[in-house]
Amino acid sequence: MAAPRFHELEIASIRPETPDAVAISFAIPEDLDAAFAFVPGQYLTLRAEIDGEDMRRSYSICSTPGERGRRTVGVKRIDNGRFSGFAQNLKPGDRIKVMPPQGHFTAEIGGTHEYLLLAAGSGITPCLSIAKSVLAAEPGSSVTLLYANRNSASVMFLDDLNDLKDRYTTRFTLLHLMDEEVQDVEIMNGRLDAEKLETLASHGLIDPAKADAIYICGPEPMILSASAALATLGVAKDRIKFELFTPAPGSTPALTPKPKTANGKAPDGSRHGASVDIILDGARRSIKVDAATDTVLSAAQKAGLDVPFSCAGGMCCTCRCKIVEGTASMDQNFSLEPWEIEAGFTLACQSRPTAEKLVLDFDAQ
Repeated sequence: MAAPRFHELEIASIRPETPDAVAISFAIPEDLDAAFAFVPGQYLTLRAEIDGEDMRRSYSICSTPGERGRRTVGVKRIDNGRFSGFAQNLKPGDRIKVMPPQGHFTAEIGGTHEYLLLAAGSGITPCLSIAKSVLAAEPGSSVTLLYANRNSASVMFLDDLNDLKDRYTTRFTLLHLMDEEVQDVEIMNGRLDAEKLETLASHGLIDPAKADAIYICGPEPMILSASAALATLGVAKDRIKFELFTPAPGSTPALTPKPKTANGKAPDGSRHGASVDIILDGARRSIKVDAATDTVLSAAQKAGLDVPFSCAGGMCCTCRCKIVEGTASMDQNFSLEPWEIEAGFTLACQSRPTAEKLVLDFDAQ
C-alpha cells in the first residue's frame, strides 16, 4: 500500500469559533471520498508555503463520518504560530494541500459504551468528533465531557456542545472548567490537573472507574497529570487514551536535531553514517544518515526526498514507517502504541540508525 499523499482541496467554509480560533471545512470530491474516510478522533495534515517555507501541521477532525462531502478541523492561533496565524486568514474558495486522515486516538463506532472525555483548549476537536459520533450511532451509550479553558470566551464549538447537551439530555454530560473566570459552582473553577480530577470523582461528578475508555487531549502537562490521577483512581492503563497537542516547553526537537555524539562517533559506531534504504510509493532510494547529527527524516530532506511528515516532534504518526532490516532508536515517542513498536514500526522524525544498514518501508501499514 502506498504512503499517504497530499491532495489539493477547496475550502468550503470558515466559521469563527472564538476571537482566535476558526473551524475550517474542506469540500471532498466524490473521487476522494474513500481516501478521506475516517474514524472519529483522527486528524488531517495540512500543508502550505508560508513566507517561502514549506510548512505542515496536523489538526484533528471535529466533524463526524456521517457528514459526507466535508471534513472540518478546528484551528486555534498559538503564540508565534506561523501556520495557525496563516490559517486564520484563509477564506472560502482557497485551496490547500491536505493529507488523508491518520491517527490512533480513535473510537470505533458500534456497541454500547460509557466514555469519559478530558479536553483542554483546542484539544476539544477530536473529543467533539468522538462525542457526536458515539451519541448519534450508539443509542445505549453515554458520554461525559470535562472541558477546560481559561474563560468562557475561549470555549471552542460552544454551539455544537450545547446542541449535544439539548439533544442527548440523559446521555451527554458537559462540565466546563475555567481557571481565569469565576463560575457559580466553586468546584468547577481551576485547572484540569490531578487534584481537580480526584475532587470531581470524590463528589460524584465524574466516575472514571465506570468508563470503558477515557480520552485525554491537550498539552503534555495536563495529559501527564490526568493520567497519573486516573491511575490513582484505579483506572487500568489500557483504558486511557491520549493525544498530545502541545508538548512541554523544550521537549520537542527541531526538524534537524542537535548533534549527539559519543567519543566523536555516531550512535551506530561509524564515522561516516549508516546506509539507509527508504521504500516509498513502491520505489527504493538509498541515503546516508549520520546519526550524530541527523534523524532519518532530516537526512531524507537533505537528500531531496519528500517523505511523509507533519509535526517532526514525535507527536503525530504521519512519518510512521516499518523497520524491514537493521535497527534504529527513537529520541522520543508520543504517538506509537506499544504493539506498533513491537511490530517494528518507528517514527522517521525521531529515528537514528543503530546499525550500519537500515531499511525503512513507508508503504507498510
